[in-house]
Amino acid sequence: MKTLLILRHGKSSWKEEGLADHERPLAARGKRESLRMGEELARRRLVPDLVVSSPAKRARSTARRVIKASGYAGELLLEPRFYLTDLGTCLAALAALPQEAGMVLIIGHNPLWEELVYHLTRQPVHLPTAALAVVDLPIHTWADMTSSGEGSLRLLLDPKTLTVSQNDI
Repeated sequence: MKTLLILRHGKSSWKEEGLADHERPLAARGKRESLRMGEELARRRLVPDLVVSSPAKRARSTARRVIKASGYAGELLLEPRFYLTDLGTCLAALAALPQEAGMVLIIGHNPLWEELVYHLTRQPVHLPTAALAVVDLPIHTWADMTSSGEGSLRLLLDPKTLTVSQNDI
């Protein structure tokens, strides 16, 4: 069994006109919500074995705040295949995750993250900024990620309300 924590980056800032999408920073709300989600991971005992983020600035900033607030002590890996990509490319990146990692937090973008949750669980979800989906996968190795619809959505958290829409653990 593997567990995938799928976190959409925090709310980004649009203050700087002409800034490339890849370089957009977090807004103040995005910073607060990222810290809150990290605290929630710690509170729910969902601190991952590994954290992997899109290289976009807003995703990296979200990752740093979640890491700090959750107490995660490992390194942050950046995965270019989580930015402006398709589902097949994303699944290939996930299949290459280190096998010793049982619970992995990935941080990236919509619409890919919503598509990924649907692919893994066959449950449509809405992931606003800084929202988290926890998916349990009946696999022994990350290389088995190509299967679809076999995972179960354990938990869905929205930082704005922290309303739980699945089983609260």
